[in-house]
Amino acid sequence: VQLQASGGGLVQAGGSLRLSCVASGLTFSRYYMGWFRQAPGKEREFVAAISRTGPTYEAESVKGRFTISRDNAKNTEYLQMSNLKPEDTAVYSCAAAKLGGRWPPVTSNEYKYWGQGTQVTVSS
Repeated sequence: VQLQASGGGLVQAGGSLRLSCVASGLTFSRYYMGWFRQAPGKEREFVAAISRTGPTYEAESVKGRFTISRDNAKNTEYLQMSNLKPEDTAVYSCAAAKLGGRWPPVTSNEYKYWGQGTQVTVSS
């Protein structure tokens, strides 16, 4: 199984980025998918999750600014990030949740497969 995240970069505060995560080696449509982030010196933090058919759940810190989506035909999930803030700076990782788990999966140990991460840096 591979999860390949991309789309990170350097952006000014107030700007936007869209992250993508392409999955291979698994039946993508069976899995809840999620995004996490980890800033330097901080613990990994849940960002957003999407169910198999579309319902989503976002952390309070990003609600209204970030939107998670998926395209099962392309084995891809996305994270559209708008109105970015310096505190959003982190390495963002995509993940596939363990099958049969609860909804929404918001902790790291509820996820089975992880991508390598993509750096997002927001300048003030």
